[in-house]
Amino acid sequence: MTRLTRAEQQQRTHEHLLAAGREVFLRRGFLAATVEEIAAEAGYTRGAVYKHFGGKEGLWLALIEADADTFFEGLRETLARTTTRDDLIAALSPAGSQDEDAAKWSAAVAEVLAATAQQPETTARVAAVQQQFDDRVAGLLAEHSRRLGLEPALPLAQVVIMLGALGIGLALRRAIAPAGDAAAITAHVLGSVFPVFRRTDTEAPSERTG
Repeated sequence: MTRLTRAEQQQRTHEHLLAAGREVFLRRGFLAATVEEIAAEAGYTRGAVYKHFGGKEGLWLALIEADADTFFEGLRETLARTTTRDDLIAALSPAGSQDEDAAKWSAAVAEVLAATAQQPETTARVAAVQQQFDDRVAGLLAEHSRRLGLEPALPLAQVVIMLGALGIGLALRRAIAPAGDAAAITAHVLGSVFPVFRRTDTEAPSERTG
């Protein structure tokens, strides 16, 4: 077997800890999860978690950042294939929002928000990660709204915040009680955000119907 360099070993440890953290947070929730449990899941000592992430909160933030990048790239590729308003709405209301893991993860998110609300430093880090993600998604939506000739009923920055809150809320509700068809609910809301009217350069204002 090829011997790994120190950098490669560090990267492997980092990835193993991320995977273990995700598994433990899904299984136990954020508050009940411990650094010791996460380290044991990955096959390391608790010191490895502190060395790579500074603690449980840092590991959580690293997971959020990794998920944000993965989600954004997937959304970017999906939106690039859209050709109609309905395509765009479908891309923003995925059926995966009803997955059991999504419900568990949203419950963990709620725990994090409650646990860190009185920790200004952690709250600021979470807010910075969220703002960066929101800005990227809003920019992406602006690009494809223009391409498809759509006029959002709300500023896109507000649309992104609304979608995030709606997604978390529906998934969290699913964790404790049936929430109906979350994708259909999201699609209905988006139908109001992106009206049927399609802009054309030659259309007179009096001819607009939506």
